[in-house]
Amino acid sequence: MALSSAGIGSNLDVEGIITKLMSIESQPLTVLTKKEATYQAKVSAYGTLKGALSTFQTAVQGLSSPTKFQALTASSSDTTVAGASASSVATAGSYAVDISKLAQSQKLVVAGQASMSSAIGAGGTTTLSFDFGTISGGTYTAYNSAAGTGGTYAGSTFASKGRGIKTVTIDATNNSLSGIRDAINNAKVGVTASIINDGGTSPYRLVLSSNTAGSSNSVKIDVSGDATISALLAQDPSGTQNLQQTTAAQNTEMTLNGVFISKESTSISDAVHGVTLSALKVGTSTITIAQDTSGVSSAVDAFVKGYNDLKSTINDLTSYDAKTQAAGTLLGDSTVRTVQTQMRTLLGRPLVGGTYSSLSDIGISLLKDGTMTVDSSKLQSALSAHSSDVAALFAATGKTSDSLVSYVSGTSNTKPGSYGLSVSQIATQGNMLGSDVAGLDIFAGSNDVLNVTVDGVATTVTLTPKSYATAADLAMEIQSQINGSAALNSAGSSVVVTESSGVLTIASARYGSASKVAVSGSAADNALGASRTSTDGLDVAGTINGVAASGSGQYLTGEDGLKVLVSGGAAGDRGAVNYSQGFAYQLGALLTNMLGSDGAISAKVDGTNRSITSIGDQRTVLNRRLVAIEAAYRKQYTALDVLMGSMKAQQTALTQQLASFVKA
Repeated sequence: MALSSAGIGSNLDVEGIITKLMSIESQPLTVLTKKEATYQAKVSAYGTLKGALSTFQTAVQGLSSPTKFQALTASSSDTTVAGASASSVATAGSYAVDISKLAQSQKLVVAGQASMSSAIGAGGTTTLSFDFGTISGGTYTAYNSAAGTGGTYAGSTFASKGRGIKTVTIDATNNSLSGIRDAINNAKVGVTASIINDGGTSPYRLVLSSNTAGSSNSVKIDVSGDATISALLAQDPSGTQNLQQTTAAQNTEMTLNGVFISKESTSISDAVHGVTLSALKVGTSTITIAQDTSGVSSAVDAFVKGYNDLKSTINDLTSYDAKTQAAGTLLGDSTVRTVQTQMRTLLGRPLVGGTYSSLSDIGISLLKDGTMTVDSSKLQSALSAHSSDVAALFAATGKTSDSLVSYVSGTSNTKPGSYGLSVSQIATQGNMLGSDVAGLDIFAGSNDVLNVTVDGVATTVTLTPKSYATAADLAMEIQSQINGSAALNSAGSSVVVTESSGVLTIASARYGSASKVAVSGSAADNALGASRTSTDGLDVAGTINGVAASGSGQYLTGEDGLKVLVSGGAAGDRGAVNYSQGFAYQLGALLTNMLGSDGAISAKVDGTNRSITSIGDQRTVLNRRLVAIEAAYRKQYTALDVLMGSMKAQQTALTQQLASFVKA
């Protein structure tokens, strides 16, 4: 019978023998474990490297876009008088502002009523028609709030702005003062109604305020229906005025560098290109538009810090301490060497074609220890003198020799260099040209409907029935009604309506082959004539570097991705576009490749992970083999133990027999 526990038969230390033998047999497993730990440390180190590269990439991206260098700041010498903001298309300069009036909206007050809720009139259906326009000529008697007098015009005229008539219906359900207020507000006609209590015998007074400031937004109210409501609310600045004007509509008036300007708002965005002025109070101030260098300086500081942090990380990963003989995890790693070599090569290669060819030209230098530093004074001087050239040193940018041609963008296929530009066709706008002088009398239900299709989007508008003073007035009405269309607004389409010698032209605001205008309806023949002609827009056409380019609207794109905007001028040779790719742009592309899923670091990580997986497979095989070896050893030494136990028993028996012979 076999022993169930090693060593029982002969006191042989079978367990100790097996343990020592298995320790020797398990040495390959220890080697695998150490190798696996090394691989795992490398995976972790590659992760640290990728993190440092990613952080540096973020800093690089802060300098890779030309818009970073186009930022401008706007300041005011007296911020209580005027403020300003500037976009990247503005031009640096100084503007003297002298504000004499601030834009305000018209306010009208209705005669006092004894009750807010009592019915006014008999309750028959009454229509309030609101129009907006300009009051001119005649005389104005100012409103006297204490006496409750004045606030009316005499001998004045009212010229409609052409925004379209807005109506409000009053009937037996809402013919109280509060009902009229709510009906006006709910109709959203461009006027806000409220009620105040002046404390008099008939204290409740309806106050109407135009929602839009400016002298062309005075209110005219026509009332048809109940005579009592008409006597209360009819308001014609050129005729019967049943309301009193407490505040006159007026424009902001100012001089800008001595030039008189009148605008409907206190926020003026079209007086200086790219600058929005805010008129705050009457007075003088100086607005200064200057290059915003602080954002670029901060981005450069982040770039330098990111580079130095990356270098520090690489040093830690590849270091060697001779005293302790401790080596960095990635010491001698080929991928790290590749990263360092590619970055040093890129930063050491001069750019061609610009005022600056290296980072050291603007104060960014590499020290002997490999770290990067920046001379802030030198950088500021470069930004102040040649900001566009500093932009070219970092970002991908283009310069054009023609002022009516603008660089838009390039792609990864666009190579740095000079690109000749030739234009064979200038982009145009689609339009509808009238054939006859426009008829100025518009009648409701007769010649007031205009069906318009602009850039493929159809809409129908109704012109305000009236006799227009001039063709220019009718053109304004048509443009206002068309551009107020929700369908066109949603599509981003609009028109410009002009007149020449009484003949109207409706043109799409868009350029290119998608720019089209078609009109029909009862107002078409009257406004444009029966033989009106429609002309579709044309895309710009031409070549870039002698190769036919693709035109879309005013944009021309070369086969290698260089894109420019041709905003005007004539067909023919249009000079050149000088395209360059700065250091940040190139570094961005290099880092994107390094950090990509098919980049060198990912490939190394994938390979190392495969090695770890392989070690796991080897460990599984080895563990199975060790189990088998241990079982064999256990069987072998158990058998030996049994054998030795048997021999020991025989020895004892023989010894006893010999002893008995001696005694005998």
